[in-house]
Amino acid sequence: METTELKEKRFNRLITVVSILVPVVVAILFGVKLPNVEPLTFLPPIYATVNGLTALLLILAVWAIKQGKQKLHQNVMNICIGLSVLFLMMYIAYHMTSESTPFGGEGYIRYVYYFILFTHIILSIVIIPLVLKTYARAYLGKFKAHRKLAKITFPIWLYVAVTGVVVYIMISPYYVH
Repeated sequence: METTELKEKRFNRLITVVSILVPVVVAILFGVKLPNVEPLTFLPPIYATVNGLTALLLILAVWAIKQGKQKLHQNVMNICIGLSVLFLMMYIAYHMTSESTPFGGEGYIRYVYYFILFTHIILSIVIIPLVLKTYARAYLGKFKAHRKLAKITFPIWLYVAVTGVVVYIMISPYYVH
């Protein structure tokens, strides 16, 4: 029988690999354009909606655990992780079939947009190991450590989900259809 420490060590190795691979693969695929494929221009409002739904479900998950509804919390968090994977797949598919849309706003709004976009991108990379480590701690039954890390993970993940919607709303007038 494996010890919790050994399981955690294996999780940590896997989390490190995934946390490095995901941003690297996304960056590489971002530069790949599939030839002779119709641009998937319908995806941005869908993945923005997925981000919005994730934000709402994260709030529901926190409410659930504060109400002592551990199973609901667990189920909602599993859905949030699934939605994040779905978002990532749609995001990659869109960018492999469509050119990036430049932001057309001018003046101070341009600085606001790029600040939000920059922090969204950086924190979307940072959140990967945080979510995985928080999840692993709960999975391993290390609930005190889970709660401690979740207090850091939750606001960052919520920010990433909400700013994903904000970025979409700000850039959507400039999409070419």
